[in-house]
Amino acid sequence: MKRQRYKHLLNFAANLISLIVYGILFAILWYNYYANWNIGVSGIAPYFRRGNWAVIGMYLLFIFFFTKVFGGYRIGYLRLTDIILSNVLALLLGNIVAFFELCLICRDYVKPWPLVDVMLIEMGFIVLWNYFIREAYKALYPPRQMIVVYGTYPPDELIGKINTRKDKYDICATISCAVGKDKLFERISEYQGVVLCDLPAETRNDVMKYCYQNSIRVYCTPKISDILFRASDNIHLFDTPLYLLRNQGLSITQRFFKRFLDIVLSLIGIVLASPFMLLIAVCIKLYDWGPILYTQERLTRDHTPFKIYKFRSMTTDSEKKGARLAAKGDARITPIGNIIRNIHFDELPQLFNILKGDMSLVGPRPERQVIAEQYMEEIPEFAFRTKVKAGLTGYAQVWGKYNTTPYDKLKMDITYIENYSLWLDIKILLLTFKILFVKENTEGVEQSQTTAMKKH
Repeated sequence: MKRQRYKHLLNFAANLISLIVYGILFAILWYNYYANWNIGVSGIAPYFRRGNWAVIGMYLLFIFFFTKVFGGYRIGYLRLTDIILSNVLALLLGNIVAFFELCLICRDYVKPWPLVDVMLIEMGFIVLWNYFIREAYKALYPPRQMIVVYGTYPPDELIGKINTRKDKYDICATISCAVGKDKLFERISEYQGVVLCDLPAETRNDVMKYCYQNSIRVYCTPKISDILFRASDNIHLFDTPLYLLRNQGLSITQRFFKRFLDIVLSLIGIVLASPFMLLIAVCIKLYDWGPILYTQERLTRDHTPFKIYKFRSMTTDSEKKGARLAAKGDARITPIGNIIRNIHFDELPQLFNILKGDMSLVGPRPERQVIAEQYMEEIPEFAFRTKVKAGLTGYAQVWGKYNTTPYDKLKMDITYIENYSLWLDIKILLLTFKILFVKENTEGVEQSQTTAMKKH
């Protein structure tokens, strides 16, 4: 418990050291190569001491920004592979931006190879450094011993997910809230943490108050009402606290700037992606001479149907037995389709949907009406997702998976809607670049499932 107090200090020190190393490596490169790029024009060095410091500081700012966005500083939280991927992507994007900055500063096209060499050294360092720090974390902070308290159904799926992080959590026991408060509190006091899953409101309140009083860590799966309350505004009109829930979705101003961003970035995306789209179209046509594009009716804001465009990744008779989501090892997916689905390039034609205004760059993924109706039979709140336009990428796509359950997707989509900001859109777009390298995000549903809905 004493060591727990210093966990954040260890994380801060590790991240500070990595930034210092980046700064030293770039400073060596700057002083020995780029700082003297234009010295031959006037015969004197163009930068004074503070100017050099400013260039190095800007470089560190770029690296810090991208590492922060990708979650690369959460060393004790994410998996080692995820931390390394986050840092490598941050270094890649940070050095790309730094290269353009160097070209502007030197007023000339500069050779990128010295910067590339430094970036490779940085990547090698960060891989070894993160491995060393994670090993130190394992030694200092063993997995937290926890108990799961549940309501009606044993949360086997949630426990399975938690068990994928044996480095952080050790589920030692489960207990139903039906045993009564006294027995519940007695068992909870034996562990370092408690996971609350699908409890009745009164029981959950009692457990949370007990844990607060006894300084026991609590992990809780949120209900939809919890997400709404979390995004509410505090109102201080008098001496009684009030929460304000506006429940209006996006404001007119937010919609305007979101639409402006959609138009600008979709046009840029179409131009940049056009060579890839042409190559994919040729490959699909040559494979089986079937249609290149696949159109399907989906739902967007206010439950409005529209035709979505995708590159065809399945056989032409893929839905002869009815509508269903792609399954693991789905035989309907063509070899070309398997490649473009893994890198999400089958979604590129949706840039035209965004330009038309049917979709947004960021938002809940558009669902088929027939599947949405099946979900709403069991989860009526699933319709809440259509308070905003459907998106090419979204909160649930970045932090969830293709086969994430509809209820979990709904909670993530409501989190996005209720916490919307332009910065959140930009962050999700950057994180989308990261998930292109995470194969498990495209994992299909089980063969026995036609939708992502799972039965207890």
